[in-house]
Amino acid sequence: QVQLVESGGGLVQPGGSLTLSCAASGRIFRVNDMAWYRQAPGKERELVARIMSSGGTNYADSVKGRFTISRDNAKNTVYLQMNSLRPEDTAVYYCNVQAVPYTTLRKLEVWGQGTLVTVSS
Repeated sequence: QVQLVESGGGLVQPGGSLTLSCAASGRIFRVNDMAWYRQAPGKERELVARIMSSGGTNYADSVKGRFTISRDNAKNTVYLQMNSLRPEDTAVYYCNVQAVPYTTLRKLEVWGQGTLVTVSS
């Protein structure tokens, strides 16, 4: 019903930048919250940033001031601009979207396949 395609992960040196993107497709009536989570090796998945349909945002304390989440509602796409990257930001990053498909008109939570971000010199 709703599919997510992530892109933008890769290897970057400490202090560098990366931008992740996640596009939602399908017969979508409405997209509500969009978010990025991450999971480092041996750790639980954690919320990195969330952006509501109103444009309001919240961030994990560990990324405040370094990461910026944004969305393009016309494209049903969410972005995560990551600056001043640190080795501890290394993780698989997952897109999470709350959408309402035309087929059911009920809220649906969808996860992306994940994209690996490695911060290393």
